[in-house]
Amino acid sequence: MKYFTFLISILGIVLTESAAQEQESDWTKSSVDWKAAGSSAVDLSPFLEAPAGKHGPIRVKDGHFFTGDGKRFRIWGFNLTGSACFPDKSDAPMFAEFIAKRGINCVRFHYLDSNWSNHATLFDPNLDHTQAFDTGQLDKLDFFVAELKKRGVYSNFNLNVGRHFRKGDDVQDFELLGLGKTVSYFDKRIQELHREFARQLLTHVNPYTGRAYIEEPALMIVELVNENSIVESWVKGRTLGQLTEPSRSIWRDIPPSYAEQLTQLYNEWLIAELSPEALKRLSEEGQIKSDESIPRLAPWQFSEASTLRFQSEAKFYIHLEQQYFDRMYRFLKDELKCQALILGSSDHNHSMSGLPHLKSTSQMDIVDSHVYWQHPGGNWMEDIENSAMVNEPLQSTVVQLSRSKVAGKPFIVSEINHPAPNDYATEGIPILAAYAQFLDWDGIYFYTLSHGSPKEWNTRHPMQFDMGPDPVKMTNFSAAAYMFHRQDVEIAKTTHQLEYTEEQVLESLRLKGPYFPFYSPGLDPAIPLVHGLEIADFASEAPETHPRPRGQMFHVIQSAIAARVTNAV
Repeated sequence: MKYFTFLISILGIVLTESAAQEQESDWTKSSVDWKAAGSSAVDLSPFLEAPAGKHGPIRVKDGHFFTGDGKRFRIWGFNLTGSACFPDKSDAPMFAEFIAKRGINCVRFHYLDSNWSNHATLFDPNLDHTQAFDTGQLDKLDFFVAELKKRGVYSNFNLNVGRHFRKGDDVQDFELLGLGKTVSYFDKRIQELHREFARQLLTHVNPYTGRAYIEEPALMIVELVNENSIVESWVKGRTLGQLTEPSRSIWRDIPPSYAEQLTQLYNEWLIAELSPEALKRLSEEGQIKSDESIPRLAPWQFSEASTLRFQSEAKFYIHLEQQYFDRMYRFLKDELKCQALILGSSDHNHSMSGLPHLKSTSQMDIVDSHVYWQHPGGNWMEDIENSAMVNEPLQSTVVQLSRSKVAGKPFIVSEINHPAPNDYATEGIPILAAYAQFLDWDGIYFYTLSHGSPKEWNTRHPMQFDMGPDPVKMTNFSAAAYMFHRQDVEIAKTTHQLEYTEEQVLESLRLKGPYFPFYSPGLDPAIPLVHGLEIADFASEAPETHPRPRGQMFHVIQSAIAARVTNAV
């Protein structure tokens, strides 16, 4: 009986394919009635201990989460996005009940700062700045958080995700910044606004709990910035300073004024960190006069750059990330006295090395990663490859995520999904639930329960990432939740630890193609399919010698995967 639940949830992948196909013609006939939670036969709420924070805030011990009374705590969670964070007060109790009955013990409040509509943001829409909250929206959030707490559901607040600055914010070139990625790591005005947003939200007293969020034990995590890395921006050509017109892209270049500021900061850092001899060599390589600024590298110049030039600039960007995280951490902990655990950002781009960014984010209380199986491209309703992940185990979300775990830190996945339309969309739920246990991860948040208020689930077609209105995914979700909460899968008996030298961390940024997703030459990506894996050191004295999995065991796994797919077909 130990693995019965797991086998049933895997079987659900096969059994629900035809249901998904039939649903496509008229999805409203099979959509989820969230208001029926009270009469549902599925009730996983006994796995939750109510109220959330009953024994005090969640704490970290030996690299994992523990409750105040010493029990291991693992997150089985969902994201709520935009207006889903602010249900009407008449709906909030039922919505909280729906969440708890599906075994969800923590909710990630994502895009609290969006600009999508007046119903999807904390900011007052009637002002020319983003420095004041809409009191009605804040009241909805407070009430919902309190209802979740009553049922044993913790909260995770994201401080910077979708904020679009306005004229009154006194932010340079605000109309060009979009979500403000990249610049948040070095612009003082934007950092000041980040701190003030945190102060406003976290020191606010929730009238329904009687506590300020800084002292609320049911607020488990505060996340600083979502999917934001200046190291990534440099590698992907988004620090060039060529953006002069508004763009619709999330992943955009920075305006010229910010590029100039960044170059100035870079040169100040070089003077403070490098010897006169090294500075002279950089000037000579850049073919500039000694009194001119040393230019920053563009990605197409990486391969030809000397070790000194490439590694110096990489260290500078890592310095900016670490400085930002450290200052925000000290602000939240020392000045605001926030009890919640702090998360920096996620390792989210597996088309490049994540080692430098992980080195920065692992300064915080928690390490995080995001990944999607076949994330949609430009045309979101068509650009899906529509293939099964079990056919490509070495490219799987399990393998991609496994590169991010750091020894001594809780590891969570705060965004994961098989976006629709995909005929194999349900496979990821039980597979991730099983491997999260096997690899001893500390939590998963699926993305997303909904982008909109639950009252809209029966009236509009779900977006590609919405799981709440999807009866096929939610059925699998409940089965996998049962397996996850019971911890039916044993933890791997062997965990391999990776140790990198500083040079390996820096030079990994120049690696491409066949080194996906680890960017560690010699490391077999099959390891996390059969053993535990984590990073033990980013500054080892000796180069890493990578372990290899036991070939026979991996062959068995491949055979099992192949058999499962054959049976499904």
